[in-house]
This record gives sequence, C-alpha cells and structure tokens, in this order.
Amino acid sequence: MTVHNVCIIGSGPAGYTAAIYLGRAGLHPVVVTGALAPGGQLVNTTEVENYPGFPEGILGPDLMDAMRAQAERFGAEFIPEDVTSVESVPSGETGEGSSPLTRLTLDSGDVLDTRAVIVATGSSYRKLDVPGEEEYSGHGVSYCATCDGFFFKDKPIVVVGGGDSAFEEALYLTRFGSSVTLIHRRDEFRASAIMVERARANDKLTLLTNTVVTAIHGGTADTETSAPTATGSAASGLKLDLGGRTISLNKPQGQQSLSLGPTPNTGANNLLGGISLPAAAPAAGNVMSIDIRNTATGTTGTLDTSAVFVAIGHSPATAFLGDIVEKDADGYVIVDGASTRTSRPGIFAAGDCVDRVYRQAISAAGMGCRAALDAQEYLSTLA
Repeated sequence: MTVHNVCIIGSGPAGYTAAIYLGRAGLHPVVVTGALAPGGQLVNTTEVENYPGFPEGILGPDLMDAMRAQAERFGAEFIPEDVTSVESVPSGETGEGSSPLTRLTLDSGDVLDTRAVIVATGSSYRKLDVPGEEEYSGHGVSYCATCDGFFFKDKPIVVVGGGDSAFEEALYLTRFGSSVTLIHRRDEFRASAIMVERARANDKLTLLTNTVVTAIHGGTADTETSAPTATGSAASGLKLDLGGRTISLNKPQGQQSLSLGPTPNTGANNLLGGISLPAAAPAAGNVMSIDIRNTATGTTGTLDTSAVFVAIGHSPATAFLGDIVEKDADGYVIVDGASTRTSRPGIFAAGDCVDRVYRQAISAAGMGCRAALDAQEYLSTLA
C-alpha cells in the first residue's frame, strides 16, 4: 500500500501554492486537481490586474498554468479527478504504531491514503441562471467587484443582491461607475440597516426592489445623451429615455394602468421613481442591457447597463467532506484561529472553502502557503 505524505484537494491559487511549498520541502505532494476545470475560478476569467508581479496584468488561465508549472518543477504530482469522499483509515489497516491516515476516494474508484490532507476546493458563485449570463461572463457579467470594477469606469453598472455583500459591492462600485443600480427581488433587504442607509445616502446608487433580472443582452449600440423623453401608450406600455439610458416598461396582460411610482421601502433613490441615470456607450461583444420584471406587479422592462455584478452568495465546495471536519451552517470549513488546522488532526483547509470575506486570488495563495507550513509542522510530529 502506497502512503503519501500529503494530498492536496483542489487546484486554484491555494492548492497550487501549497503544492509549491510542499514540493520544495521534499514532501512530493499529490494534487487532485478536479476532473473538469483544473485551476479554479481564475481559469474562467480574462485579465487579472491585481495579482502582484504582473504590472501589465495577466490572463487568469495563464496565471494558473504558471503556478501549476512551478509546482510541477518541484515534484508535485497531478491527478485530474474529483474526490468523492474523505474518511479516516481504520486503525487495523494502518498497522500497530503507525501514524493515522486519511483515505481519499476518487470518482474513478481509486483511493489515496495519506498522512496529511489540504482541502483547497474553493467555492462557486451562485448564479442567476438567466439567458445571457454564461454568454457574457467575463464580458460585462462579473461576480467580483474588487476584481472587475475598474473596467467599468464612467459606465452604468447593475448589482444584483440584497445582503451585506451586495451592498458592499455596490458602494465600492460607485467609485468607478457613472451610476450603480442595486436590484433585489424583495421589498426588504437582508443587509444590515447601516449598509442600507449608506446606500440611500449615496447619490450615485439607486435601489430597485421587488425586481428580478430575467435576461442579459449584449452586442454593439450607439448611444446618445438626450433629455428624458417618454413614448408609447397605456395600451402598449411605456419606454423611457433617461438621458441616453432607456427603460422599457410593458404593461402586464389584463392590467389597466402602468405605475411608475416609488417602490415601497426603497427610499428616495428609486429608479422607477424618476431618477435619471447617465449614459454610457457599450463596447462590442459586451453587456448592453438587462430584462427586468417587478415581482409584485408583473411589470416587465429593459434597463441599459454595461455591467452586471451578481452578488447573491457563494457555495463552498465541501459537500464531499461529509462530517469528517467541522463546517459552519453554510458549509465553510472551520479552522482554528489564523491557522489552517481543521477539527481533525492532519486535515487542513485553505482558500475560498474557508474564506467567506476576502475571496481574492492573492489571499487564497497566502492561505495555501500557511496550509503547507501547518502540514509540514504536523508531519514533523509523526513517528
């Protein structure tokens, strides 16, 4: 039976960084990269401008390829499969006096027995699952304001969500966008009261409640700034041109009137209450507009925007762990203070499967370094 020193589950910045450190320490780490998309979320991004060392930026896939090559240089082994379960090896199989082992079962049915494990499986963004979201991901659809906000300087931006994270992203994006519209499906927010008040006090931020995004559209268009105008009729619906940004509101079937009054609990900054938002000319092949629907009245419409930031939460990729380590109610692995130690000796966790706050490639890489050092220390204590 082959027993490995350490197996790393996951191949994003945290997993690859851990592999680099452990490889340089002579521990011959095995990296189970995942079957479909080794490299984590960065392989689905375009230009990364905020990772240190690349003043001109670097493509996400190129950054991950470079990290993998560096880990491979120091002796890391890569297995392109998924881990389906993690369990303790029964003491009777390890032999008397042997160190405790953990067994990883792969989707092929193969197993890996190892003295230490680093879980670096990350998390996935919860998506809207509407037409156009996948098509324009990286071309106006984003899940990270810190990563992509700069690209939409002086352009109209939409944020979807109603929690603290959505409000934090929306407020951050007001530094860049000509306007920011936060869309939430209910008339009350999950965000803390202070975050909502900050948003209402920001002149660049508009709150649009009882509204969902039903589709995302892109392409090219010529946009001209003009005074607000309205066309249409009560029978056909109403199309508003607000200084170059257009909102088309269609009357639901059977409804006798179309109301543009304030939505309850949104305060003064209400898009359909008459706020005029600046225009911006969209780039070729990028997001141009979204379709929206009022959940209370059924009113539908379109809203011009250059970017849609989705902030409706994350799902950590930790279900395969079962109950071998302690997790919180949302599935994030719980670690001991600033370390990467989990509730089970010999299992460590790093990156976005632990971190629900920062979610950056650089912070995940740093945590991968810490996990490698914690694993090294643990291995040094074994007989």
